[in-house]
Amino acid sequence: MQHKLAVRGMVCPFPLIEAKEAIQSLNSGDELVIDFDCTQATESIPRWAAEEGHAITNYQQIDDASWTITVKKK
Repeated sequence: MQHKLAVRGMVCPFPLIEAKEAIQSLNSGDELVIDFDCTQATESIPRWAAEEGHAITNYQQIDDASWTITVKKK
């Protein structure tokens, strides 16, 4: 199952904090699609996912200052 988390307009570290909270309620194998525009999160979210053992199934830049990343819960 796929879940959306829109955190555009939030300054770091809030996109990461919101992602950590959101993924806790998901089942293993569920995906969290995070839309964000904080440049620091381009590094912090993938690093957190790797440290937690989650997989990145999609990661793309939408425009000059926004990205979407999909984290699949371990």
